[in-house]
Order: sequence, then structure tokens, then C-alpha cells
Amino acid sequence: MTSSYLPYDPQQQMLLPHALQEWLPEGHLAYYISDTVDSLDLSAFHARYAGGGSRNQPYHPSMMLKVLVYGYATGVFSSRKLARKLHEDVAFRVLAAGNYPAHRTICDFRAFHLKELSDLFIQVVKLAAPGRRRARAQRRRRESATRWRRQAVQEVALQVQVRRTQTEGAREFHGP
Repeated sequence: MTSSYLPYDPQQQMLLPHALQEWLPEGHLAYYISDTVDSLDLSAFHARYAGGGSRNQPYHPSMMLKVLVYGYATGVFSSRKLARKLHEDVAFRVLAAGNYPAHRTICDFRAFHLKELSDLFIQVVKLAAPGRRRARAQRRRRESATRWRRQAVQEVALQVQVRRTQTEGAREFHGP
């Protein structure tokens, strides 16, 4: 007896599309965070590295911020867990664009940029506030539309009941 299974080849060389942008569905939180971080003023982060020097090249602050913000948004706060997610989680891989900073690098970035991070979160809250207001207004409109529909249904039911009562009253008055 032969069965018809979907193709399964665990030794397949490439399971994911070649372009990182195709790894996640459109509208994924990772894309929203990426676009948000790209729209922020990161000059304070870049200023720390402006002098150059003999140290190793640092990771791009934008990439590090995207990983941190996505981690915070998804409940991953530990730098060790963030470093592990960069290898295991597709969304983190997309945001890091093939970079894999070690947990110590993530921890140091967070420690070195503590003030800049707090200023950044103020920018994020300012960006999110209009969206929250818009969402709240949309929710109020939906609730009022639902309330209006409910009242309209109740009114129609009341009209039907009044007509039925009038019909029954007319039958009793005039007879069958």
C-alpha cells in the first residue's frame, strides 16, 4: 500500500528563501520594529564610534537596537537568550541580517548606551502615541457602531412586537 506524502528531505541544502525579506510574512512585528528603528534619530549612538580607533569594528547600532527592541517586545531580555535567538529564531535572524553578536557584545552595547537607550525609548513612545490614539478612536467607533446595530435590532424587534400586538388586538376587537 503506497501513501502519498508531501516531499520530505531532511538533508535538503536550503530550506529558506535566499532573500531575508522573504523569511517572514508581510506585516510581521519584526518588520514594524525595523522600520521604526530606521526612522529614529540614532546620532547619539553613532557619535560614540565617530573617532574610530584601534579597536575591533563594532556592530552597526541600528542592527543592535533592532535586536534589543524586538527582544524586549517578545519578552526576551537576557543577553544570553538574545544571542541564542539570533541563531534559532527567524525573526531575529532577519533583523540581524546575518550578524551574530555574542552575548557579551549585546550586554556591553546595552551597558555603554544606557542613556541613549532611555532617550530612544522616549522617541519610540512619542512615535507610538499617535498610533495608540488612532487605535483607541477606531475601537470607540467600532463599539459605537456595534451599540448602534444592537439598538437598531432592538428597535426592529420592538416594532415587530408592536405590530403583532396590534394584529392580535384587532382580531380580538373585530373577531376572527
